Parts: sequence; structure tokens; C-alpha cells
Amino acid sequence: MKKVLILPGDNIGPEIVTEAVKVLHRVDNKFNLGIELDYAHLGGAGLDAQGSPCPQETLDKARQSDAILLGAVGGPQWDHVERHLRPEQGLLTIRSELDLFGNLRPAIMYPQLAHASSLKPEFVSGLDILIVRELVGGIYFGEPRGIRTLEDGQREGYNTYKYSESEIRRIGKVAFEAAMVRNKRLCSVDKSNVLEATVLWREIISDMASDYPEVELSHMYVDNAAMQLVKQPKQFDVLVTGNMFGDILSDTAAMLTGSIGMLPSASLEKNGRGMYEPCHGSAPDIAGQGVANPLATILSLAMMLRYSLSAPDAANAIEQAVSAVLDQGLRTADILTQGTKQVGTVEMGDAVVAAL
Repeated sequence: MKKVLILPGDNIGPEIVTEAVKVLHRVDNKFNLGIELDYAHLGGAGLDAQGSPCPQETLDKARQSDAILLGAVGGPQWDHVERHLRPEQGLLTIRSELDLFGNLRPAIMYPQLAHASSLKPEFVSGLDILIVRELVGGIYFGEPRGIRTLEDGQREGYNTYKYSESEIRRIGKVAFEAAMVRNKRLCSVDKSNVLEATVLWREIISDMASDYPEVELSHMYVDNAAMQLVKQPKQFDVLVTGNMFGDILSDTAAMLTGSIGMLPSASLEKNGRGMYEPCHGSAPDIAGQGVANPLATILSLAMMLRYSLSAPDAANAIEQAVSAVLDQGLRTADILTQGTKQVGTVEMGDAVVAAL
């Protein structure tokens, strides 16, 4: 029996997760996986139901699970709450408490969607990038942090950007090993010309290269990497970077593929247990309308089956089903192009189930 915890989250979260769960039930029956589901609250849903964006019950269930599927958290309806109660704090808490340090964000261009990208098709056709982002360190978690009043009465906000050698080595290991099973090219992204924390980052990643002689390692400053992702994205295979830079670059890479609604992600701890979620947010502007794209969540489910549940055949089947649905010309509004048919959230989920 494999235990999967479902965290629907906020706004469109429950809508897209419902479709992914339908797909999970289908592959569970088809491949006899023996999956047991449980549910809990995270984000605004946790705050509303249990007074915390990451209730203790959620953490307890998460620790007892083999994998976690998350929808999305956050929304303007919680803008008024104190900072430590904001939905996003729930996400940061569960990542930290479970030590989900390795964030894998693939940016894959489905050939059916080449014309949905904001770039010309020749720049993105065949695009297949993996961004490996360190997820529980860096400036998002560094202490001290806060807002203080100076002697002259001005207020000052401050955050601490820091990484230890062990934190860099463990995310570097994930990235090098990912490159080994792909095209053996790794680009490490930093800002070592001005940030000492990333001077150490570059030193450690460079030192690790000797353990992976087959991998071609390069380094790039983050501002140049952002430019190169738009200028010539297919030059990259695997990128590895810290928390803040990875947050920004992965969203940039996502849009190269036509829609952030197509991009899954995995957040892994050292033993392979992980939390899987779409790269997009909770989209409060379309919540409840039945138009959200569930494919990123469904593809996150495929990653979950591959990385945490040791079910690669089921993962492949889901990815092939998504491709088959796109071949049929079915599109949610975010990936709609001329000559294709617009469908809603439920219809897209049903189509993937049917393709399975």
C-alpha cells in the first residue's frame, strides 16, 4: 500500500486537483498500484479551517505519506492576515519541515503547443530543460530578517542570503545526477561577481565536477541566464541554482512553453519522498469558473509516480495520454490557438482519463 496525501489548497487548487485525482484512480486501477489517499488542508484553506496555514495535522499526515500532491495556495482574500499566517507561509513551512530541498522543474515544449509560445517556434520547438532549484535555504529562509526602525526614524527591510557547503553539495548532487541521465550538460547559475554566498556556491559546484567527469559543467550569472533563456533557450539541458534565482528562472522557462499551466514540479527530500505541484499559482481571477488548465497538476502526478512511487510505467502512460489529448486539438483557454477546440477543466481531465 502506498500512501498519497492530497492537499487541494486554495482557489483553483481544488478544481485542478480533482482532475488529477481522477487520473490517479485510473492508473491505480490500470497498473494495480495499491494507492491509499488521504486529504488535508494547506494555505488559506488551512487557515480558514484550522487557524493555521500549515496545521499540525497536515504535517503529521505528510510525514506518514509516501508522496504529496498539492494544488496551489494563496489569494487576495488572505491579504489582510498577519504575515506569519499568510497562505504562502504554509507552503514554506511544509517544505522546511519535510526538508524538501530539491525542486525539479522541467520545461518541456510539447510539439502541439509550439505556436502558443511567445517566442517563435524555431526557438522553442524541441525545448527540454530541467531546472534544479534549491528549495529550503537561501534568502527565503535566511536569518536575521525583518523590518526595523533606524536611529533616524526610517524603516529598513532586511533579509539574509546564505548557503552552507552541505546545502550546496546536496543540491549539486541532485543536479549532476539528473544531467547524467539526460544530455550530460549542467549550467550552474549564480551571481558570484557581487554575492559572496554564490562565490562559495560556484566553488563547491566546480569542486563536485570531478566526481562527474562525463558532465560538461558551465557557469553563468543569473542576469545573463535570464537573457539566454529568452534568446537561445535550447542551449540549456540542466540548470542548477539557489532558491530565489530558481524561483524567477523557472517561471521564465515555463512561459517559453506556451503556458505556465503546462509545467509540473517535484520537491524531494533525501530519501525520494516528495511533494508534487504545478508551477502556477492559485489564479483567483478564474477560480470557480471551470476554465483552469489541470494538465500541470496531472503531469505533476506523473512525476510523483516516477520519483516517489516507483511506478514509471504509470508515469509514462499519463504523459502519453496528455500528448494524445493535445493531438486531439483540445485546449484550455491558456493554450488555445487557432484551429483548436476550447474545453474546460473537467472536460480536459475526462479526456486524459479516456486516453488512458
